[in-house]
Amino acid sequence: MTLRESEDRDVASQTDVPVEGETMAARATGPRPAPSVPPTVPATEATRPARKVARKLVLLLLAAAILGGGGYKAYTWWTVGRFFVSTDDAYVQADISVLAAKVPGYLAAVPVVNGQAVKAGDVIARIDDGDYRLAQEAAHEKLATQEAAIARIGRQVEAAQAQLLQSAAQIEAARADSVRAAADYARQQQLEKVDFVAKARIEQARADRDRTQAAEKGAEASLVAMKAQVEVLRAQRAEAESLAAELRTAERRAARDLAFTVLHAPFDGVIGNKAVEAGAYVAPGSRIAALVPLQSVRVDANFKETQVEGMRAGQPVHIAVDAYPDRDIVGFVESLSPASGSVFSLLPPDNATGNFTKIVQRLPVRVRVPADVAREGLLRPGLSVTVRVDTRAGVTRTAAVQP
Repeated sequence: MTLRESEDRDVASQTDVPVEGETMAARATGPRPAPSVPPTVPATEATRPARKVARKLVLLLLAAAILGGGGYKAYTWWTVGRFFVSTDDAYVQADISVLAAKVPGYLAAVPVVNGQAVKAGDVIARIDDGDYRLAQEAAHEKLATQEAAIARIGRQVEAAQAQLLQSAAQIEAARADSVRAAADYARQQQLEKVDFVAKARIEQARADRDRTQAAEKGAEASLVAMKAQVEVLRAQRAEAESLAAELRTAERRAARDLAFTVLHAPFDGVIGNKAVEAGAYVAPGSRIAALVPLQSVRVDANFKETQVEGMRAGQPVHIAVDAYPDRDIVGFVESLSPASGSVFSLLPPDNATGNFTKIVQRLPVRVRVPADVAREGLLRPGLSVTVRVDTRAGVTRTAAVQP
């Protein structure tokens, strides 16, 4: 018996039971016909087709979305994405200067701390300068003494030159006396032939001639001696001037060493890695602190050799800093290294030994950071970044870069 037949019989039995208050006429008319009841359809059979339609619609929409998204991705990759090369082997770098002492001594003061921003020319450290001031004063006094000696020798040269002129004049006088005496002796000899002169007179004339000739030779010898004396004095003055030049160099060196007792910042930056405090002894080359120029940071990225085919200087670079994931910094390629990183390593690989394993090499690429971003001081050397270079032809940098 089906569920439908069971329900019909229940309805018929209920209509045969007399109800209180019914009239005998109603009973005489016989049983009332059963009311018409519509057939009942199970809920699962009724909703199954609608669910199938909805499921098919959802699957179609999902497939369309997947195909559309895949197509868009393929289009963007073909038109843009395939021209971008990226690497996460990149770090923020800067030309960090290690500030070191140039002269030995004890530190009198170190008026900076780690993380302090300084300007070019600011004092980083002071070394006790007492000994260096004394050395400068001693060098100055030695130079003054030597300059006085040079002045004295100069006056001696002037005196010798005056004596030289005097000797030359004496030679002229002696030569004139010699000529006169020789002429007088010749006359006396002529007079002697005619017995007109006494023999003593002739002897006197001969003696005068010999004396004046000797005086002339003596004057000439004195002139030669004075010339030699002048040359000696000139040599002494040249030697003294050479020594004075050495003393001037020593004085400048002493003044330079005195200036080196104060260590100044060579450029704007931030102090870091401070290694000493006041009272410590430092030798030449001893590290005092590091100066980091945050306003001129850059990014050094190491790209695979298979990625640099279309890379050129001036191409824009998107820089994603791990420390600031919400910022998109746009710089540009400044330069490509002339050799791979392994070539400049301490021990370059030698593949001529026969034991060879091919390894993809990395080429360092320098990326310039925009000037406004660098001036913010947020990028610190050593931070990890990810860079994406746009290698499309004709695309050049548009971001403001460091001057």
